Amino acid sequence: MSEAFEELARLVAAGDVVVLSGAGLSTESGIPDYRGPSGAARRHTPMTYQEFTRDPLARRRYWARSHLGWQTIARAAPNDGHRAVARLQDAGLLGGIITQNVDGLHTAAGATGVIELHGRLDEVTCLDCGNATGRDELHRRLSEANPGFGARVARVNPDGDVDLPDEAVTGFRTVDCGICGTGMLKPDVVFFGETVPAPRVADCFALVERARALLVLGSSLTVMSGRRFVLRAARHGIPVAIVNQGVTRGDGYAALRLDAPLGATLCALADRLAVAPAPV
Repeated sequence: MSEAFEELARLVAAGDVVVLSGAGLSTESGIPDYRGPSGAARRHTPMTYQEFTRDPLARRRYWARSHLGWQTIARAAPNDGHRAVARLQDAGLLGGIITQNVDGLHTAAGATGVIELHGRLDEVTCLDCGNATGRDELHRRLSEANPGFGARVARVNPDGDVDLPDEAVTGFRTVDCGICGTGMLKPDVVFFGETVPAPRVADCFALVERARALLVLGSSLTVMSGRRFVLRAARHGIPVAIVNQGVTRGDGYAALRLDAPLGATLCALADRLAVAPAPV
């Protein structure tokens, strides 16, 4: 193993490590990231909260794209990297897990107490009555409202939608809340232009400030939503370790940088620290 890996093993073995994960951790589950080796910058502009809530046509376009993308997200299973993180947590080496991902795969792998910074794609909320439902139920209702709707999906974005031309979504029918009957449904994720709930951010900052080290996994740290935790750690003199394929905007703050595949690296790390495999 490399000298950087050995240093990473020593860092994690000391415990009280907080993990900050990004889209790169889920690429081995078939969900591409935006900027790493498996991904690319998306071709259409991400949906904003303002556009989603104010423009019925934009909302229809979003749900059509997300309806197709959900079929891939729902089938995704935790990979070796997710399972290794859960093993490290079971061993008592982690002080917490923060994820920028909305796929729920950390929890599916057995991790507990995960702070899902940007929410979860498998949950849907009514913006009028506040009712929460599962995404599978919404998928069933959308499928019934749009029999035969489908397209060959070439790429699913990390936020769970797909790239489709506008003409492909013409005629797609959205549905309203199944409880109040008229409320607007929104996936329980943070859109661009929307603010992460302040208590959630405060909990993340508190975790980082109590940590002995911050371990970034599979994030380019391009957006401030995740990078702010690296900045907070640096401000408090907490060492930052980054494992990612490709450069990140946090490299200048990192005490340790490892450019390597996440699954193999994290499995080797868990094995080195004598962590028993998590039950299947």
